Amino acid sequence: MREQLLEHDFDPVLLSRARLGIVTVLMTRRDATFPDLKGLLGLTQGNLGVHLRKLEDEGYVKVKKDFVKRKPRTTARLTAKGKKAFLAHVKQLERIARDAK
Repeated sequence: MREQLLEHDFDPVLLSRARLGIVTVLMTRRDATFPDLKGLLGLTQGNLGVHLRKLEDEGYVKVKKDFVKRKPRTTARLTAKGKKAFLAHVKQLERIARDAK
């Protein structure tokens, strides 16, 4: 079974549960704030920051930092590249499920 999984080309960036969770949330929303993502995914501030940075470095998310009433606000939005990567990941999972039948 493990060898079968290795045959499928998964995007290594999306093999992380946290990064896959971030992208999944952003597929269903136009954007999400840092506190929203932190609460929805149950991640620590540091962990979320590291994973957002990785997704941003890969071009999967766009992170915007601004101030609202003098308080910093970080908002993430999925890019077209991120959406394409997510859909390809899901397609691979569908292939595995289909092959398992």
